[in-house]
Amino acid sequence: MLHVLCLEYRLSEAAAAPHVSDHVRFLERHHRSGTFILSGQTVPTALGGVILARGVDRVTVERIAAEDPFVLAGVARYTLLTVDPGRLHPALGALLAVDASRERSPAPGDEGAPQS
Repeated sequence: MLHVLCLEYRLSEAAAAPHVSDHVRFLERHHRSGTFILSGQTVPTALGGVILARGVDRVTVERIAAEDPFVLAGVARYTLLTVDPGRLHPALGALLAVDASRERSPAPGDEGAPQS
């Protein structure tokens, strides 16, 4: 399973600021464990952030989200979406531990990343 955790500030960014260092430690701990595979702020940043989590069930990811220092301080909340990947790029198959039969090759010309 893949989980999309959408963090939404309940208060202003200024109200969240005193909790940022604890929140970053929370993110780093779960990135090190391999549960979080992506995290970042939204654009604009005032909306919150997004985390992609894998390798745990819904109950576990709900518990993890509840332990975020932003949530404990009451400055943010999470909305969680759980996804059962039906099709995915081959590069994501091993990362998400999804059966190879669900992998879909990129369309011709889409194999590489955009050049800048």
